[in-house]
Amino acid sequence: MDLLDATIVTVAAPAIARDLGAGEAQIQWTIAAYTLALGAGLITGGRLGDQYGRRRLFMTGLAGFMATSAMCALAADPGVLIGMRAGQGLTAGIMVPQVFGIIRASFGPAERAKAFGAYGAVQGIASVAGPLLGGLLVDADLFGLGWRTIFWINVPVSILALVIGAKVLPESRSASTARLDLPGALLAASGILLLLLPVIQTGTWGWTWASYALLAAGTVVLAFFLAYERRLTGRGGEPVFDPALLRLRAFAVGLGASVLFFGGIGSSFLTLSVYLQNGTGRTAWETGLVILPYALGSIITSGLGVAFAAKAGRALLISGSSTIAASHLVLWYVVKDGDDPGYGLLAPALFIGGLGLGLAAPILVNVVLAGVPGRNAGAAGGVLSTVNQIGGAAGIAVLGTVFFTAVTDSAAGAPALPDYGHALGIVLIISAALYMITALVMLGLPKAAVEHAE
Repeated sequence: MDLLDATIVTVAAPAIARDLGAGEAQIQWTIAAYTLALGAGLITGGRLGDQYGRRRLFMTGLAGFMATSAMCALAADPGVLIGMRAGQGLTAGIMVPQVFGIIRASFGPAERAKAFGAYGAVQGIASVAGPLLGGLLVDADLFGLGWRTIFWINVPVSILALVIGAKVLPESRSASTARLDLPGALLAASGILLLLLPVIQTGTWGWTWASYALLAAGTVVLAFFLAYERRLTGRGGEPVFDPALLRLRAFAVGLGASVLFFGGIGSSFLTLSVYLQNGTGRTAWETGLVILPYALGSIITSGLGVAFAAKAGRALLISGSSTIAASHLVLWYVVKDGDDPGYGLLAPALFIGGLGLGLAAPILVNVVLAGVPGRNAGAAGGVLSTVNQIGGAAGIAVLGTVFFTAVTDSAAGAPALPDYGHALGIVLIISAALYMITALVMLGLPKAAVEHAE
């Protein structure tokens, strides 16, 4: 459900905009609010599970996710939907970290590898199901609910998971009694929000003195966050983010590579979905079918990436990022003229991108953590997961704004004929450059992934 809700909304975005009268910035926030809230909650959610019981927190997060999904389905205006999407992200931030903790606590090393393999398989299925299920549900218009069914579907699935979880999930917790760093979590979330807000609202506000003031405030809050975390570490506390990790070259490089890598994924799917529906007249279901080759390509190569991560992790990451960049350039060439290129031209370009994603995405965290001492691997992994979510939200904010601004500019002389192909082409060129830079940055990572000792 977590992965579905991160991708399913991109296909439904045009339908949501039409039904609720949502503007471009509001559609961006509908997607970004989820990933940003999830990123802000991951580390705190993991610490809560360690202290109060992972099973208990998993069930609590799952119940909250069900409730906020229902509220999303009932939303009558864009503001309520955005707020409830943030609620979904926060409850997912409580639920998702417990999965890793429960697996680690419940299985020995041999069985644990199989359990994480099953988890990876579920991720692959979700990557395929998201766009397809979103398109199917929107077009099917079950009970006249339209796009709202993409959120209602979480309710019966959650109820089933709660029943099964109550019967089979074991309870576990950490022996550590360290207090939660709630001030640190709030400072980090506030700083990121202040930085993203003026970027996403550019189309509505323009760049005014208030926009620059928010950017400056965000920078100051993040600087204060780092100073606070240093003081907390000096007092023997357990911070949300230990600034000492930044002195590890591999980890610092890995954070930068992760922000760039995940910054291009969400924004690419959002802008592609809007182009396919508003620019070429495809339905949501047809849009899902166009995106399907991307997911299939990632499934084909993800097993290869995992198998060779221990020997050639960095090479796979660089190859994957370069392949995604190449696919975006091919896709740019296909859409740049503004005409509908047809499925036969779109599908191969997207399939190539999926191959690159499968090589890089499943192993990125492991390769980055290979440069971190085993005693810090848990904390570093939590920070890295959070940064991945923030990178996704930032990519949607920046490249989504570029896309919608280009659409608006192209329609200035002919309001009935906005050039979605040209706008998508701009995003694809930028994202291709982004992935080439990512490949260069990844040269600073360890050559292979290693498994840390317990």
